[in-house]
Amino acid sequence: MPTPVVMPQMGESIAEGTIVRWIKQVGDQVERDEPLFEISTDKVDAEIPSPAAGVLTDIKVREGETVGVNTVVATIGQAGEEVRRADSAQTGASTSGPGATQQADGQSTPAPTPADKTVSAIKAEEPSGNGRRKSSPLVRRIAKEHNVDIAQIPGSGLAGRVTKNDILGFIEHEGVRLKPDATRTQGEVRLKPDTTSPRAPQIVRPSGSDRVEKMSVMRKKIAEHMVLSKRTSAHVYSVFHVNFSQIEKLRQQKKAEYEAAGAKLTYMAFIARVVTEALHHHPVINASIDGDTVIYRKEINLGIAVALDEGLIVPVIRNADEKNVLGLSRAIADVAERARSKRLNPDEVHGGTFTITNPGQFGAQFGMPIINQPQVAILGVGTIEKRPVVLEDAIGIRTMAYLTLGYDHRLVDGAVADQFMAAVKHRLECFDAGDC
Repeated sequence: MPTPVVMPQMGESIAEGTIVRWIKQVGDQVERDEPLFEISTDKVDAEIPSPAAGVLTDIKVREGETVGVNTVVATIGQAGEEVRRADSAQTGASTSGPGATQQADGQSTPAPTPADKTVSAIKAEEPSGNGRRKSSPLVRRIAKEHNVDIAQIPGSGLAGRVTKNDILGFIEHEGVRLKPDATRTQGEVRLKPDTTSPRAPQIVRPSGSDRVEKMSVMRKKIAEHMVLSKRTSAHVYSVFHVNFSQIEKLRQQKKAEYEAAGAKLTYMAFIARVVTEALHHHPVINASIDGDTVIYRKEINLGIAVALDEGLIVPVIRNADEKNVLGLSRAIADVAERARSKRLNPDEVHGGTFTITNPGQFGAQFGMPIINQPQVAILGVGTIEKRPVVLEDAIGIRTMAYLTLGYDHRLVDGAVADQFMAAVKHRLECFDAGDC
């Protein structure tokens, strides 16, 4: 009996997913739980396993297409079953059989598949009777911050859902700067766009020697998040020069011990440990803004940025403050490895309260990272290397690095940010040093 393959729900707030790549092709033999296709959502990229063993007899959704959760995207059949090639599925090449219907010109048309019916039914849905359009919590938050009525935005998502692209495009088109509309009666204020704002050119024409490629799904989502963050937060930066000589000494002393325990002792584990301790004493750095209220997070969920070939992803280590250096070493290595192999779960890429990114691993002296919304701060780690420094009245060689804190000046003042960074600097330079 054929087994339908559906678009999975990769998180509570996820309504749709994009098929990035089919790992198996029509006619291929597949085993149960063997990777079948790769998807991308607002939260995570993942390889989806086959729900059954058999032969991939039908692919209903092509690479690059976005469909709602629980939509049938393929069929797994038994060995020897007739396969339906992806190209015929798209062109309607089949013109006969019990499922075909006659058109007025005498040609037959295949009857709609269950997936076609699902998509058609979803597209036919209208906004709810109260005039509200479907949207995610993220879209509603963007609308609230920019005083936008979601009901005014035509949704391009499934069931008329307003997507991030829809609302960001609306804000960009209408203008971000808002001013009062004097046509309202006294006591009422209506905000409308200031159309006098200059806008960047929208059309770029490539020359004959240029190579043109469509943005990947991950790249588009990164672009959306970064533009949203710059529009939302007032970014300010503080840079501290930190002596890592004590950390380097401990790494050399305990390297063999940690390797025996199955963990690689890295600078990042020490930095993560110190940051979680400092966040306890500076809770505003671990907070979020929701409209005109501040949410002080009780948990410290640490995001660790991981660079992939196609972009950047930030898996989250939950309750990071409850782990020691060994535990953090293992956790960081685990999420990084699974991020690169696309085996992260949806819950592991959201809910972070503070993020650390490490441009220094590629040689950068320091960076100015963009805040990972809805957080209010992010730490950038520059390259850690030996440098000449002034020690009292002499010059010595020490292992040094620049640490950069990017913070949201709507909530975090410079004094608070610098106090937090001073605490991080002191804890790193005096790690396990009783006389420091």
